[in-house]
Amino acid sequence: MTFVFASCRQLDVIGNKSITSFKEVLDAIPDKISANEVNGGWTLIAPDNSARFFWSNDFSKSKIYDVMIEFDVKPFIDAGLEIDKLPEGMVFGDKLVVGTDLSSENLTYDGEVTPLASYEKIVELKRESIGYHTALDHFGVDLSGGNMFEWAKDLGTNDKDIVFVLNPKVFIDAGVDPEKSRGGYLPRSKPWMRTVRKWKWINF
Repeated sequence: MTFVFASCRQLDVIGNKSITSFKEVLDAIPDKISANEVNGGWTLIAPDNSARFFWSNDFSKSKIYDVMIEFDVKPFIDAGLEIDKLPEGMVFGDKLVVGTDLSSENLTYDGEVTPLASYEKIVELKRESIGYHTALDHFGVDLSGGNMFEWAKDLGTNDKDIVFVLNPKVFIDAGVDPEKSRGGYLPRSKPWMRTVRKWKWINF
């Protein structure tokens, strides 16, 4: 059984490579990675501070979700969002939050609990939540409901380093005008993407 498990791990190219590329992202912006004491995990903050990706260091202790992305609500309000039309639980103060719970499992570590080690736990225990976006050459964490956090497989060759992806329907249903969305776009038939290119916001 040990041999079979090890062989499966070796054959999981997407899982293993996603760890390598995620480490490259963490190493590229160390000043934008911080411990999140409130939720129990780690936060990657976008260069303009308007969006954040969170991943838990212990699924049994996550306060909101095990993985999630968070946005400032004001740009959405400026684009027509009526907060009271959003599903319950999406607004926390001046932030919009989408995410999912992966497990209620208590996580244990062989060594130091680091941002990378916590991501490795997601790959180890919830491999099905990690995907590969062929068109963009990105890996990503599925946040459910059509929402994702993605990062480039190769920062040196990809022109989109990290991407925050939102399913547009819930926001359009709550009054957001796609033509008025800032820092990206909110089409009616595709996910809305806040894209970082060489660590600066661009329109996708």
